[in-house]
Amino acid sequence: MRVLPKRHEQGWLPYAWLIYLLMFMLYPWVEQAGARTWVLTVLGVAAFLPLYFWGYWLNGPRMLYPIAGITAIGCAFAPINPGASVFFVYAACFTGETGEPKVAVRYLLAILGILGAVTWWLQPYPAFWIPALVFSALMGGVDIHQAQRRRADRKLRLAQEEIEHLAKLAERERIGRDLHDLLGHTLSLIILKSELASKLAEKNPERALAEIRDVERISREALAEVRQAVKGYRSSGLDREFQHAEETLRTAGVSVDRVLTPVSMSPAQENVLVLALREAVTNVVRHAHASSCRLQLERIGSSLQFVIADDGCGGAAPEGSGLSGMRQRVEALGGTLDRDGAQGTRLTIRLPLANVQSIGAA
Repeated sequence: MRVLPKRHEQGWLPYAWLIYLLMFMLYPWVEQAGARTWVLTVLGVAAFLPLYFWGYWLNGPRMLYPIAGITAIGCAFAPINPGASVFFVYAACFTGETGEPKVAVRYLLAILGILGAVTWWLQPYPAFWIPALVFSALMGGVDIHQAQRRRADRKLRLAQEEIEHLAKLAERERIGRDLHDLLGHTLSLIILKSELASKLAEKNPERALAEIRDVERISREALAEVRQAVKGYRSSGLDREFQHAEETLRTAGVSVDRVLTPVSMSPAQENVLVLALREAVTNVVRHAHASSCRLQLERIGSSLQFVIADDGCGGAAPEGSGLSGMRQRVEALGGTLDRDGAQGTRLTIRLPLANVQSIGAA
């Protein structure tokens, strides 16, 4: 059975504070008291210890129970043992855990008031009431301050744990979004090339073999990209991504019109555009039923504009996880994403170059 809570904040100090009980226990020895006084002294210690250790398990208003019990022991032994002053000090040291400082101070004043009443009524030796008054006020005030600091530390630890928890959730969401974008794009290309190889197997075996080799190459690249995404390195460059996008679209029978103006961009900007291009091309191949797709990148004033437009079925279907993730990344860099489904689907991404560059520099 434990006498202190597991991993108590004060460690072994509660045991060390018991040294002050010697003031109470040595008095019968110094005065060479009789057996009755010794028996009463032992009973007093036996009554005090459970209350003392119980106090370390409590907080708030329930702390008043051990405080009241310890104070009562001090009052009971005040007439016969000046060392009973230590009980008032112990009681005062528990007041910090009763609540906020303004509440704890009230209980400390109540203990000092009881001590004053006992002193006035019993007229004990100065060796009793002077140490009891001085050290109860001093140690009680110190404990109130320390208890407030412990509460602040506990709140800080809880806040840190919450931050760590949110950071883990954010990282899981990042990996999930990146894997969705990576695998959605790559698996679509693998499916298209596999279907094409199957159709060409009898008519053009050499072409079919080439397509199967492409499937193998793309699969290996996808595995490397997944590993990079988990580590946080998500892309191999926008130029290479445009090549992959054009290859995917042409394999699906979609003609590509590329209008790319060189734009100086930061790694953060490039990463967002790479993932946006992957997701957009995957959607064109899977859902658009398009025959052509235009990819346009240009600088307009202090912003860059990236457009992916197809001539497919369009529409205003709700955003899926891919498009939602794309929007979150763009908005995180202070940009905007617009979708127009009136004639095909047109995605327009705008990013403020100054903001993006500053983010990349950081």
